[in-house]
Amino acid sequence: MIKYIGSKRTLVPLITQAITRLPVDSVCDMFAGTTRVGQGLRSAGLFVHSNDLATYSEVLGIAYIEADESLDRVRIGELLEHLDQIKPEHGYFTETFCVQSRFFQPANGMKVDAIRDEIERLDLTRVEKAVLLVSLMEAADRVDSTCGLQMAYVKKWAARSFNPLELRMPAAIHGPPGKVTRVDANELAATLGDVDCSYIDPPYNQHSYFSNYHIWESLIRWDRPEHYGVACKRIDCRTTKSAYNRKREAWDAFAGLIREVTTPWMVVSFSNEGYHEQEAIESLLSESRHVRCIATDFKRYVGAQIGIHNPDGERVGEVSHLRNKELLFLAGPDPVTLDLALRGLEGMGEQLLPV
Repeated sequence: MIKYIGSKRTLVPLITQAITRLPVDSVCDMFAGTTRVGQGLRSAGLFVHSNDLATYSEVLGIAYIEADESLDRVRIGELLEHLDQIKPEHGYFTETFCVQSRFFQPANGMKVDAIRDEIERLDLTRVEKAVLLVSLMEAADRVDSTCGLQMAYVKKWAARSFNPLELRMPAAIHGPPGKVTRVDANELAATLGDVDCSYIDPPYNQHSYFSNYHIWESLIRWDRPEHYGVACKRIDCRTTKSAYNRKREAWDAFAGLIREVTTPWMVVSFSNEGYHEQEAIESLLSESRHVRCIATDFKRYVGAQIGIHNPDGERVGEVSHLRNKELLFLAGPDPVTLDLALRGLEGMGEQLLPV
C-alpha cells in the first residue's frame, strides 16, 4: 500500500470495530484515498462502496474493493512476469520525475515508462488493468525518494531508491465484492439510499491530495501533462482545488455534505489539526442524529518526524508537535446502540483518550 498522509492505517482496527458494532451491512467510504479503511470493512464482511475523486484511488478501489474470486490470479502473475521483462525506455515519466526532478532513480523510471506503455497495449479487463496499475504504483512507491509526499523530493537519494523496481501481486481482500465510483462526495451524499452507513474522512486542512500525489495521478491517467515547478506538478494542480482545503469554504462544504447524507448511520473521522472544532462537528451531527465521540493518539506523518529543512537540506527548525489526536464521531438514530458500540471499544488499547 502506498505511503499516504492522513492514512488511517493504524486506526483501521478501531474504525472497523466501531462500524461493525452498529446494525449495518453496507458502508460507503466517501473519501476513500488508499482504500485502507474500505479493505478493513470488506474483510469484516461488509459491502463497501468506495468513492474518491482521485484516479489513483479509483484503481486501488477496483483492485482491493471490487475484485472478487473471478479474477484469474494465475493470469495476473503471468502478466506481471511479462511486464517485468519489458526492456526499459526513457519516456515522459523518466524525463519528468527522474531528470527534471529527482523522485526516482532513472533506471527505475525507465522501467515505469516501459511497463506503463505495455499495460496500455495489453488486452485487459477493467479489473485486470486496475490490478496491474496498482502493482506498478506500489512498486514505484517502494523505490521513491520522498518523505511520503510528492510536493518535494529529498536532497540526497533515499536508500530505498537504489533498489530495483519489483512488481508484486496485489493482495486479495476477502469479503463481499464492493462498488467503486469516482464522484464528488457532496454530489454522492444524497444518493446513498441503499447504504446503511457512511464513513466520512474529508480533507481537513489546506493540503491538497491532488497536488500531494500528482505523480500517481499522472501515472494512472498516463496523459503526460504539462508541468511546473521543481516538483514537476501537473499543470492542473493550479486549477484543481477543493473547498475542503480552503478555510473560508471548508465548513460550508462539510456541513452541506453532512446535511445531505441519506444513510441512517455515520462515522466521521477528523483530526485536531483540522479547521473545525470538535464542538462544532458534534453540533452539526446532532441536527439529525444522536452522536458519540472517541479520540485516539497517533504519530504524525514521517515528514513531521524529521523536522524542518531549508533547500540545501540543512535542518533549520523543529516541528511543533509529533503526535495528533484523531476524533471519531459515531452518529445514528438510536443512542442506546451508540452507547453499546462505544462500550465495546473501551478495550481497544492505550491509544484511546478521554474526550
